[in-house]
Amino acid sequence: MKTLNKELQASITPRKALEILKEGNNRFINNLKAHRDLLEQVNETRDGQWPFATILSCIDSRTSAELIFDQGLGDIFSVRIAGNIVNTDILGSMEFACKVAGSKLIVVLGHSKCGAVKGACDHVEMGNLTELLSKIQPAVYQEKSTTDNRTAANSQFVENVSEINVKRSVKSIIERSFVLEQMIENGEIGIVGAMHNIETGEVVFYDDVEFINDEKSPNFTLDKLK
Repeated sequence: MKTLNKELQASITPRKALEILKEGNNRFINNLKAHRDLLEQVNETRDGQWPFATILSCIDSRTSAELIFDQGLGDIFSVRIAGNIVNTDILGSMEFACKVAGSKLIVVLGHSKCGAVKGACDHVEMGNLTELLSKIQPAVYQEKSTTDNRTAANSQFVENVSEINVKRSVKSIIERSFVLEQMIENGEIGIVGAMHNIETGEVVFYDDVEFINDEKSPNFTLDKLK
C-alpha cells in the first residue's frame, strides 16, 4: 500500500474516503491485511502527514481505528475518548484535521457492549467520569422503545443507546462547529456515523446519518438535523 502524500490526499473525495474505510474493514474481518512496510512509512511521513479521514472512536482496546479499517501510518487521524463523545477540544482537533491538514471524512464510531454507555445507563458517578458520562445521558433519556429494565443488564437497551449516542455526536459536531458545517455543505468533507461489532469486527455505517454532498446525494441537506 502506498503511503499517502499531499497529491494522493487531494485526489480523494469524501465518498472515496468512505469506500476506502469500508474496503479496509472488509479486509480486517476476512483477515486479509494489506501489505505495508511500516518502517518505510515512518520515513515517508517524517516531514509531513496527509490523512484522508478523521475517526472519533471510544478508548476501548478492541476498537483501534487503524486496525479495524486496516490503515497504516499517516492514513487517518484517530480521536479516542470513552463513549466517543464530543467536546470543545475534540471539535478543535477535527477542525485542524479537516481545515488545516486536509482530511476528507469524519467518522463517529461507536461499538457494541460499550462500557461508557453501560455506565451512563446505570447512572454511574465516580470522580471525573461523572462529567463524561453526563454527556451520554441524553442518549439514555432519548431511548424510548425500552420500558422495562432500562439498565446495563439489558443488552438491547445498551445497543439502542449506543446507536443514539453516535447519531447525537454526529449532530453535535455539525451544530457546534461552523467551520466543519460549512466544509460539509461545500462538499469539501463528509461526516457519517457507524457502529463496530466487537464480536465480528464488522463496522456498519448508518445511512441516515451520512452527510456527503456529492453526485450520489442530489438531495443533500442538513435540515434533518434541525
